[in-house]
Amino acid sequence: MTIRITEHDFDLSTEIALLRASQPRIGAVVAFVGTVRDMNDGATVSAMTLEHYPGMTEQSIQAIVEQAAARWPLSATLVIHRVGVLQPQEQIVLVAVAAAHRGEAFAACEFIMDYLKTWAPFWKKEYTPEGVRWVDARTMDENALAKWQETASNDTVVGANGSVNNKAPA
Repeated sequence: MTIRITEHDFDLSTEIALLRASQPRIGAVVAFVGTVRDMNDGATVSAMTLEHYPGMTEQSIQAIVEQAAARWPLSATLVIHRVGVLQPQEQIVLVAVAAAHRGEAFAACEFIMDYLKTWAPFWKKEYTPEGVRWVDARTMDENALAKWQETASNDTVVGANGSVNNKAPA
């Protein structure tokens, strides 16, 4: 498991090669790369600032990845999340999951990204022609968690602050 919070960009090919290095049991790697959009909620976005709480952010992401590893047999995971000022089209996040089979890798990657989007302590500020605004949580991101919580009636669930509970919320 590798988790990095950084102001620096990443190279997808290099990161995937490192994830797979010396692991012949890997049969699938699924990766998600999130980028800065130039439009959000009907407004042009010229830049975005991402802030985080050092230490707490990494702990929260680690708990999310550990929960994924408890659900699926994973060979390796990688989460890179950028912070600082980013421009449209720049990469924000990489979630990569390696497993023996594609189904596990796809499910775990989606799971990690869904929880990361909602529960990891990041704050986004957008710069628009109307001024600077903080980005609120989206209903669609909250709804994405519902499918995982429904299947986790007795599984461990990671809280927003990185705490771990043994029962899924109702």
